[in-house]
Order: sequence, then C-alpha cells, then structure tokens
Amino acid sequence: MSNLAEQLSDYGTSLKYADLPSDVVHLAKRFIIDTIGCALGGYDSEPSKVARAVAGEVTPAHPVTVMGSGQSSSLDLAVFANGVMIRFLDFNDGYTSQESGHPSDSIAAALSATEAAGGSGKRLLVSTVLAYEAFCRICDTVDIKPRGFDHVTVGGIASVLAAARAMKLSKEQTFQALNLGIASNVALYQTRIGDVSMWKGCAYANASRNAVFSVQLARAGLTGPSPIFEGDGGYFRAVSGEPFALKEMGGKDHPFKINECSIKQFPLGQYSQTVAQAALEVRELYGQPEEIAQVNISTLQTAVNIMAGDPEKWTPKNRETADHSMPYTAAVALMFGTVESRHFDDEFLKDPDLLELVSKVTVSVSNEANARAPEAMLCDFEVVTKSGEEHSVQVAYHKGHYRNPLTDNEVDRKFRSLAQEHLSAERVDALLDRLWHLEDVQNVGDLIRLTVF
Repeated sequence: MSNLAEQLSDYGTSLKYADLPSDVVHLAKRFIIDTIGCALGGYDSEPSKVARAVAGEVTPAHPVTVMGSGQSSSLDLAVFANGVMIRFLDFNDGYTSQESGHPSDSIAAALSATEAAGGSGKRLLVSTVLAYEAFCRICDTVDIKPRGFDHVTVGGIASVLAAARAMKLSKEQTFQALNLGIASNVALYQTRIGDVSMWKGCAYANASRNAVFSVQLARAGLTGPSPIFEGDGGYFRAVSGEPFALKEMGGKDHPFKINECSIKQFPLGQYSQTVAQAALEVRELYGQPEEIAQVNISTLQTAVNIMAGDPEKWTPKNRETADHSMPYTAAVALMFGTVESRHFDDEFLKDPDLLELVSKVTVSVSNEANARAPEAMLCDFEVVTKSGEEHSVQVAYHKGHYRNPLTDNEVDRKFRSLAQEHLSAERVDALLDRLWHLEDVQNVGDLIRLTVF
C-alpha cells in the first residue's frame, strides 16, 4: 500500500483542467481575484515593505515578478513577498474544520510557480484547486493546534503540491518535494497567541517559500526523508500525534473542497466575521454607543480560543492582535457602523472611548454553536443598554460564507476597493477582465505584470 505522500503526489500529478467542473473553475477564479485584490490592498504594509526589500537583494537568473512593485526576484523570495501582501490585511478567504486557515495563501506559490514555468491560466487554475483540495482535506482530519503547531504546517503541503503541479514535476519529483517540504516546514502556533507580532501575516508566506524551494530541489534531483508521514520521526508522530487518512479527493465522483471555502466581508479573522455582522445588525436596534452598558457574545469554542482566549484581546497594542480580537472588532462595529482596515491604526487602538466599549464586552462559549461547527460559525450577540433594554441577534452564516456567498459583482467591488489606491480604473478593468477569463490567458506572467503600479 502506498504511503500518504505517494498518494498526494499521485493525485497532484494526475489532476487535469478537464477534470474541473465549470462551477469549480468559476470558484477558483473568484478566489484568485479576491486574493490578488488582498495583495494589492496589503502592498503598503510594513511587513510587505520588508519582504520586498529582501526580495530586491537578489539578481535572479530566472526572474519572477513581485506584484505591485514589478521588481524581479528569485522564485522563493517573490513567493514570500507576494504571500506577505496577500495575508497582511487578514482579508483573504477562510476554511474552518478540525483545523482552520486560509487556503488562498497558497495562491502565492501557485501564481509565481506558474509564471516561472511560463504556464497558462488553465495551469494556474488547476494548481489553485489542488492547493485548496490538499489544505482542506488535511484540515478535515486533525487539529494540530493543541500540540503547538500552526496551520501553516498544513499550508506548506498544499503549496508544495500547487508549485509542483505548476512547474510540471513528475510524480516521483513531486513525492520528493513533499518529503523535503514537510520535513523543513514545521511551524509553531505561538505565532497567533497573546501579543501577536508581524510574523502572523508572514508565516504562511514563509511556508510557501519553503515549499517552492523544496520543489526546485526535487526538480534538480534531491531526495527527501521518507516515509515522511508514517516514519518513526515523521508527521504522524511528531505533528498530528496520530495517523490519519484523507477522504476521497475531488474528482469526477467527489466534490471539490473549494466549494466549502468562504470570502471575507471584513478585514479581520474569519471567526469574527459573524460577530462583526451581528454587531452591525444589532446596532440598528439601539441608540448611541454611549448608551451601551454591556455586550454579550456567545459563539463556538474554537472562535473563543483564537479570538478571545487571552487578556491581550481586550487591550490590543498592534494591528495583528486587534484584527484577531473579537472584543475589539465587535466594539469597532458597534461604534462606527463598519469595520475597515483603518480601524486597526494607532489612533483607534488608543481611542479611550473605543477601549471603554471594548472593556464592556464579554465572550462565552455556546453549546449550540459548538454543535453546528464547523459548518456554521454561529454567533449570538446581545447589547444591554444603561436603561436595561436588551437587544439581540443571531448570525450563523456571514455574508461571504459559502452558504451565503458574495455575488460576482460584490467580489468585483471588493477587488476594486482594494486595488483603486494604486491602479487606474482602466488598469483595474483590464486586470479583472483577464482574471474572469483566466482560461484564455496563455502566459500568467503577462497577467501578473498588469498588477504593477
């Protein structure tokens, strides 16, 4: 019987564009559009500037493009720079299961590897669907957070498969790339706990950087440790703590997991999407924020652990902590009637009126929400006013959830809102047209160059 890495490499090299149903192709386009929009929106961030500066220190023999700046770099550093931009705003997609995360982070690897190989839009689409399939299937099987590991440990596996497919590696080369990539990319969950640092938005980008480097090594003939999952020092014993098998992967008789991924409405952690929406809905039921005496949020255990599990979530000192703080984002929505990227700037983090409202937020675990997870992210949201009035709403599927999806026009609007600061309306139109007709693009490098300011 083949081991898990062999099974993944077999699936990764056998998946073809013709295997993708039209609705899956359309979904992949939507996620690629959303992801590139998030990258353009995150361009001016400090981590992105650092990543581009490092990427600019090399003179590559085989140049790959950094989005926005248009600078040429090595494949791995271009993937890192693009991945940091994608992730910074915490606005790209989400998937929730035993483990949760953002499979679109692997689009950085798929995009740059396809460009490096001179590949087409169809190849990018296949690589993207493959990354989603691998990421989500593994997330369905095991939660690695309790053992201290970050979800980007899963993301690196998805990015290896995406990059290997984009660069047309053989089954044996893909197998070795998985061995190399898994052995070298074990990331710690401390990344997302307490006073969260800039690394939060860089961790998956680094996993993808490791992934494409492993692909390059495997293509050149390097072998990696095997069996990487089942061995005495392998993934099952060291990371997951137990062996697991993946359910039948997407194909002719089985749906693809990209169908169960969601697009964010707000630039904050996915477990607070329903919280922010509930806050906006309940805001219509009372007067002014100063009338609020108490805010009570009840939601699933995983959401509480990640978004309200430590004291720093009530006193966030930086953006990375604030956009993963349920109390803070709830207070922002209640006070300002929206949640935007600007609300994580210092002037808001230090706003005494906003912080007073944050202090009035309590968060508890809901048994009903636990029972409906991960299919729903149920949130019961209650505001109690100083006069004793109680106003409450319940939200299970935020706008953008795969059961309550954004329309294509709304995906367009989100993209335009993120891209308009740097690109002209004409350039945005041209880029969107190319992305919606990605199957007709012959060279993905031409598409990436449309993102250059």
